[in-house]
Amino acid sequence: MEATGVLPFVRGVDLSGNDFKGGYFPENVKAMTSLRWLKLNRTGLCYLPEELAALQKLEHLSVSHNNLTTLHGELSSLPSLRAIVARANCLKNSGVPDDIFKLDDLSVLDLSHNQLTECPRELENAKNMLVLNLSHNSIDTIPNQLFINLTDLLYLDLSENRLESLPPQMRRLVHLQTLVLNGNPLLHAQLRQLPAMTALQTLHLRSTQRTQSNLPTSLEGLSNLADVDLSCNDLTRVPECLYTLPSLRRLNLSSNQITELSLCIDQWVHVETLNLSRNQLTSLPSAICKLSKLKKLYLNSNKLDFDGLPSGIGKLAHLEEFMAASNNLELIPESLCRCPKLRKLVLNKNRLVTLPEAIHFLTEIEVLDVRENPNLVMPPKPADRAAEWYNIDFSLQNQLRLAGASPATVAAAAAGSGPKDPMARKMRLRRRKDSAQDDQAKQVLKGMSDVAQEKNKKQEESADARAPGGKVRRWDQGLEKPRLDYSEFFTEDVGQLPGLTIWQIENFVPVLVEEAFHGKFYEADCYIVLKTFLDDSGSLNWEIYYWIGGEATLDKKACSAIHAVNLRNYLGAECRTVREEMGDESEEFLQVFDNDISYIEGGTASGFYTVEDTHYVTRMYRVYGKKNIKLEPVPLKGASLDPRNMSGRAGCAWSARATSSTPLPAASMPGVPSARPWPKTGWHSPGLVRKRKGPSSTVC
Repeated sequence: MEATGVLPFVRGVDLSGNDFKGGYFPENVKAMTSLRWLKLNRTGLCYLPEELAALQKLEHLSVSHNNLTTLHGELSSLPSLRAIVARANCLKNSGVPDDIFKLDDLSVLDLSHNQLTECPRELENAKNMLVLNLSHNSIDTIPNQLFINLTDLLYLDLSENRLESLPPQMRRLVHLQTLVLNGNPLLHAQLRQLPAMTALQTLHLRSTQRTQSNLPTSLEGLSNLADVDLSCNDLTRVPECLYTLPSLRRLNLSSNQITELSLCIDQWVHVETLNLSRNQLTSLPSAICKLSKLKKLYLNSNKLDFDGLPSGIGKLAHLEEFMAASNNLELIPESLCRCPKLRKLVLNKNRLVTLPEAIHFLTEIEVLDVRENPNLVMPPKPADRAAEWYNIDFSLQNQLRLAGASPATVAAAAAGSGPKDPMARKMRLRRRKDSAQDDQAKQVLKGMSDVAQEKNKKQEESADARAPGGKVRRWDQGLEKPRLDYSEFFTEDVGQLPGLTIWQIENFVPVLVEEAFHGKFYEADCYIVLKTFLDDSGSLNWEIYYWIGGEATLDKKACSAIHAVNLRNYLGAECRTVREEMGDESEEFLQVFDNDISYIEGGTASGFYTVEDTHYVTRMYRVYGKKNIKLEPVPLKGASLDPRNMSGRAGCAWSARATSSTPLPAASMPGVPSARPWPKTGWHSPGLVRKRKGPSSTVC
């Protein structure tokens, strides 16, 4: 960066993606005395550069995705600093300086995805804080005094920590609009503070062990609450408090144990998105047809059949997406085909026999997914092909035309398909229906034959397992590497039409990526990209890339390379597979996406199992009483060993290590402490730290 006379007038600069980890940092940055915002994301920084001290007008500093272990340095000397974004670093408790919370204008603090085990000290002194993000750390407690001064908070994210309770002072957050608590073990937290947060608009409680008993009975005062996420919990029915939310627009209840819906759902007059996937629903009430503003309805992985869908579902005039994959549907109501704005209809992995002939009325349909319905017979095309309301044409020549193929290729495809007789089609469908019973009989006979062959094969393998001389073969000599059937991952039409196809590596296998997510790559994932095009001679040709994310695990990297090569073999292509790494993509790869790619934080979980160490907590209790022995928790320090309470058996100190972080309450126990069995939940007697004196287990 050259020093010019322009530098003092620069208001903002983005230096993200440069390599500053060697200690090199452009000295001329300190000449930008009028700088208001500065971005240093993904630059390899291990400490804050001293040049920041000259930026006295700096208001916004972003140093995300670096190797920072501390924020000590020049931050406290920047009087105008309003926002500090330091997510995805290596910050620990000692790395957050106390003096930054004395900045008068500090209103935005993002310390997510770090290694904090407690809230930063002096954080309660940041009285003007508006946005606070401490998610994805290891924080287990929130100090009671934290929310005494932070009453102006608008956004609070404490997700993916180890919180078991919330301070009652949270009820003071009357201006809070967004509260995210996902992924915390809040089993015993009753959340009584929620009704006092009257300005709340977004509430996310995914995977917080919510049940019917630990939710508030009423949320009537939350008149602005529009977005609620209660997915991945233990709910057996829709909580009653949700029916009284007048502004509710988005509700996620997926991955629970809900078996039925109440007729009260007709009170959700403003709901636009309703996610009930991965529950135990067998039917939907007719009241769901009264949700006149519903746009997206997700019902995947339930137990719905044809009778479980109300016949009046066509009254949902604004419905755009209907997903009911992995259910027991044999048919769908014809009225569903009367939803004029339906764009996405997903019915894969069901038992569909056919679809209503009115399916052709869906003029706005973009995605029709009916895969893995083995007995499905598509309805015949309507007689009037020129009708405007019929827009589904699965012919090869039309697909080639939409893909931009040359007129010669389209003409060749049309010549290969002669005129079809509609009567012949009806006869084929009739023969297929009449032969259903014969097919079932053949399947039974084939199954019996396969069982017999498998039994004979096992007997032969057991006989061959012994080598000559009566010695048993080594275990690895009998192993045979299974050959993957790539027809399960790559369908027959892959690479047969010009266009772009992308797979994401998930659990060791490639999974197809929807077209809407093309060009958007998760940093912890790997992808296979197939570009199909027609060369000058009109023949199909391919380009195959495999993209490696910067945070991807070893198994994903290896699988992407292996599957990319097998895709090339599957297509019989002569091209080579090209490796692309995040942040260092080739020009050819970028041109595939018109130089418009973006990175998204996170990714799918690794296919390998991970083992986590058990963390033990040490506590101390005072044992007292003569006839009724009692336990009382005391601080874990030497001062708790009061000699006045050490007279014989009447007063003793007892220490324990346990995997549970829930303290054992004081309770009356007849006899000595060793006379009653220890609680089973979360306590392990081998982990007790105690000194034996005779038959007793106390330290007196």
